[in-house]
Parts: sequence; C-alpha cells; structure tokens
Amino acid sequence: MVERPEREPGEARADASEGAVDDVLDRPLPGGVRRRVVALTAESFGALTVAELPAPLRQYARFTPARRAKFAGNAMAAALESDAVFRQRIAGKLREAQPELAAALEEGTAPAAADPLDVAAAAYVLRPEGWVKLVAAAGEEAQRARAERAGEEAERELARLREELAQARSEARGDVERVRADLYAARKENESLQRKLRSALSDVKRGEAAVRKAEAALEAAQLQGATDKSVTDSELRRLKGRVAEVEAALEASRRAAREGRSVEDMRLRLLLDTVLDAAQGLRRELALPPASIHPADTVEAVEPGRMTPKDIATRALSEMDPALLDQLLALPQAHLVVDGYNVTKTGYPTMPLDKQRLRLLGGLAVLAAQTGAEMTCVFDGAELAAPVLLAPPRGVRVLFSKPGVTADELIRQLVRAEPPGRPVVVVSTDREVADGVAKAGARPVASALLLKRLART
Repeated sequence: MVERPEREPGEARADASEGAVDDVLDRPLPGGVRRRVVALTAESFGALTVAELPAPLRQYARFTPARRAKFAGNAMAAALESDAVFRQRIAGKLREAQPELAAALEEGTAPAAADPLDVAAAAYVLRPEGWVKLVAAAGEEAQRARAERAGEEAERELARLREELAQARSEARGDVERVRADLYAARKENESLQRKLRSALSDVKRGEAAVRKAEAALEAAQLQGATDKSVTDSELRRLKGRVAEVEAALEASRRAAREGRSVEDMRLRLLLDTVLDAAQGLRRELALPPASIHPADTVEAVEPGRMTPKDIATRALSEMDPALLDQLLALPQAHLVVDGYNVTKTGYPTMPLDKQRLRLLGGLAVLAAQTGAEMTCVFDGAELAAPVLLAPPRGVRVLFSKPGVTADELIRQLVRAEPPGRPVVVVSTDREVADGVAKAGARPVASALLLKRLART
C-alpha cells in the first residue's frame, strides 16, 4: 500500500474516508482509465524539465508522447501513485491545458458532455473531492460499455450465424436438387450407355462373323496363290531357258563380229607399219638431220626481254629473289602452300592474330589473281581462343589444323596428298617443315621471300 499524497497547493481535500482511498489505491485502475491517465501524463511530460522529473522517467524526456505512452506507461503510472510532487506537477499542467474540466472537478461537478474516462483520469490526477467515486464510476461505465459491446457483438454474431445457417440450408436444398438432377441424368446416361453397349456387342458379333468369312476367303486365296505360283515358277523356268538360249546366240554373234573386226584391224596395222618403215628407210637414205633447229634460229640478234650474252653469268637467281617465287608459280599447275603464322610472325609479329591473318590473306589473294596458281594457307588451330568466323578470299584456300594436329603436320599431309610430279611450293622458315616437304618432293622457300614478293603487289 502506497502512502497517500499530501494536500496539493490550491487543491481541495477529498472528504472520502481513509479506508475508501486506500481501497482505490490498492486496486488496479480500470484499463480504460489507466490508459487515459498514461496518455494525459505523456502529454504533460514534455512541459517539465529534466530536473522536475523523477529519476526513473528522465531517460524518456526526449521521447514523443506516443513513444512515452508505449515505453514508459508503467513507470509513469507508478510515479503518479508514489511521487506526490510529480503528480502535483502533472496536475498543474493539466489545469493549464484543460482549465474548464479542472475547475468543474474541483467544484464537485463533472461536465455532462465530457467522456467519463477523461473525467476519471483528470480526477485521478487532480484528486478533488469525490474523485474516488468518479474513478469507480468510470470503471463501472467501462464495464457496462464492454458488456454492451459484447452483447451487440454477440447479437451480430448470432445474426450472422443465422444468416449463414439459412444460406447453408438454402445451399443444401440447392445441392439436393442438383444431386437429384445429376442422378436423373446419370440414370438416363446409363440407359443410353447400355443401349450403346448392346449395339456394340451386336457389332462385335457381326465383325467376328465377317472375320471368319474373311479368314475362309484368305485360305482360298492362299490356296489359289500357291497354285498360281507353281504355274508361274514353271513358266519362269521356261523363260529362263529361252533367255539363256538367246544370250548364247548373242554371244556367238558378238564373237563372230569381233573375229571379223580383228582381221580388219590387223590389215590396217600392217599397212601402217609398212608406211612407217618406208618413211624411216627414206630418212636413212637421205641422211636428214632432226628438225630441232629452224632457219630463223640461225640469225644472230637480241630478242626483246631476253638477256644478252653479258647477262649469262647472272642468270641464276638468289634464294631471296622474289623473281624466284614468280618462276616457281609460273610452272604448270603450281600449288603454293603457306605456313600462315610462320609468315605473319616473321613479317609483322606485333599485330594481333586476327589482323595478321587478314593482312596475309589479302596479299595472297592479290598474288593468286596475278599468277593464277592454286594457293592454300594453313594456320595452327591451337592458337585460337574461339572459333574464327572468316570468309576466305577469292583464290585462297584457308585451313585450320584440328585439335591435337599441328599446322606442320597438316602441311605435310597436303604435300603427300599431291600426285608425284606436280610442282608444290611450301613457304616456311621452320627447318623441320622444309626438310619434311623436300623429302616428299615439294620445293621449300623461306617466309621472307614471300613477304618480299607480297610487298611488290
């Protein structure tokens, strides 16, 4: 039990007995009254200085009224009951905020239009004469309001349940009607299905009879087919014998034709040999020299573009002379095989690989157009980080080695694929490649020679 607060300045002393006051203080305030008291205290809380607040409430000095009511409600209610000075300060702020309500309570009357809970909360803080009855009356009023609300809610719930029951009964009647209609439809459908079943059974019986009839017809057809096959086989054997006779007669006629033709061929060959022997005898008789030199060749002169006798000593071309490559590509059916990266990394190694390929292939396309020779450019597939989308230029075949196969091996395969005697020129500085293709019959040249030739295009 807390001590009763001392008389506040200007506040009338309650005439209630000591026992009644202690009874109110011992019992908890009604919920509604307590919430209004906490809200009223939270509103007046901000008008006090930190020094005017009890020590437990100073930490909530900077809170908003709503947060004070939420987090410091119990502490404020306890301070109002135990700290008379704090309650007197809250009462003073209440008189300033609601002077009419405070004056009416101190005079012993409550405004008729005021909310009972607000009246009870103000009476609890101001403690005028008869405040205990006001608090008790507010609790009873709150209980009556709750009871009335509970009764209204129960009536609304009962009405709702009655409506749901009526609706459920209506739906049940509808469901019964639908079930009856569905049952009637199911019976009709069952009768229809039974009729269809009887019709289907009749069709099955007719089908079985038709199958038996068809099987009998099939057996008769098979028997007739066996008879016809026997007759056909005998006729086929007769025709085969006749064909054999005709083929024998045809072969005899062909043999006779060949023998007659061979006699004519022999006579023609004998006549040709006679003419050739007569010509050779006449050549020996006249002692004529072979016609390898024409009369115009005996006239001494210098033809346009030909070397003079002074240039005979310099006729041999250097291994690095681009004219040597032109002479090789001028051979009939010449095939130029280029080790791509070996040439590009010799001529322009600082460029990216894609730029190297494009530059080399562009030069080879021009060279192919000038010489008309077949050209194949081989690149190492291991150098690729991704598939190359490349349109080969006109006249140049572009190949990439497969995974696990080097460009050198692919070049050797190309050389081995060519027929013996065809002029094949391989451009590579790699000594192993040059020696390998040379053994296979190809002509190796250095990469620098092709670079010099391409520089002239």
